[in-house]
Amino acid sequence: MNKQIFEQLHATGLIDDPSLAAVKAAEDKRLFSLHWEIKTLLYLGVLLLSGGLGILVYENIDTIGHQVILLVIALICAGCFIYCFKQKSPFSWEQVQSPHAFFDYALLLGCLTFVTFIGYLQFQYTAFGTAYGLATFIPLLLLTFSAYYFDHLGVLSMAITNLAAWMGLTLTPLQLLSGNDFGNLFIIQTGFVLGLLLLCLGELSGRKKWKAHFAFTYQNFGAHIFYIACVSSMLLQEHLYLQWFLAIAVITWYLFRKAFREHSFYFILIAVLYTYLASCILLGRLLIILDNIEAIYAMLFYIIFSAIGVILLLVHLNKKIRHDRV
Repeated sequence: MNKQIFEQLHATGLIDDPSLAAVKAAEDKRLFSLHWEIKTLLYLGVLLLSGGLGILVYENIDTIGHQVILLVIALICAGCFIYCFKQKSPFSWEQVQSPHAFFDYALLLGCLTFVTFIGYLQFQYTAFGTAYGLATFIPLLLLTFSAYYFDHLGVLSMAITNLAAWMGLTLTPLQLLSGNDFGNLFIIQTGFVLGLLLLCLGELSGRKKWKAHFAFTYQNFGAHIFYIACVSSMLLQEHLYLQWFLAIAVITWYLFRKAFREHSFYFILIAVLYTYLASCILLGRLLIILDNIEAIYAMLFYIIFSAIGVILLLVHLNKKIRHDRV
């Protein structure tokens, strides 16, 4: 509410003194929302608590003892899950709102401590022997169950990351490229399969209304993993780059249809950028076959002018999506 507008109306005589006083009183007593401030503090609290526990354990591991540390982690984890089961809203395949702000962060803390507990148990006592996959598969089951049962997108992201770890990939924003050896054919094939799997799960979630709001998270992870695996393969495999480019073209077609249907410029952006990168690699491969210096110059000119064309294309597509949305 803008008090200056009412003061101007009062100055022109359109509203009287009691009305102006009532407006000012209402404005002065208006409640100020601290919703996002509290959520930010809770999120920082969970991160600081997790990090603080890690530092405490690291600096005092000789005096505290492994069993005590595991017991404390287990108690925190159990306490968080007991609290969440008592406070949760009834399950539904539709989106379920959290009962209150603290609930989401209690669940997040419980999941983080559970993953820490299983990892600690395997590292210190090799509880699962040489079956290392169990150390990631068990948290994967619990995280997936928690994401759907309590309706938590953050836990779903943890479950997807855990699924990638179980399949042999590192999947964090800072380590997606540096933490994986995309020169390894097995890693490329794993990324290809995982990307397709996540895209299918996203499509299934949206069509069947099985937590339809999870679809974006699945397809965001899936699109990036799929494109990175295919582009890496185009760089490494001299005889199969055309097949990988066709795979990229198919997924780009799918993402374009999805983006226009849902009015999402984000998926158009990543589809155009990855496809442009793949087209540059494809053209470079074809020019190498020609083995001609003039072809190299042509490639440089192509990169300059095509980059401008991509920018203009993105601007045009953005306007088109906004127009369709209206």
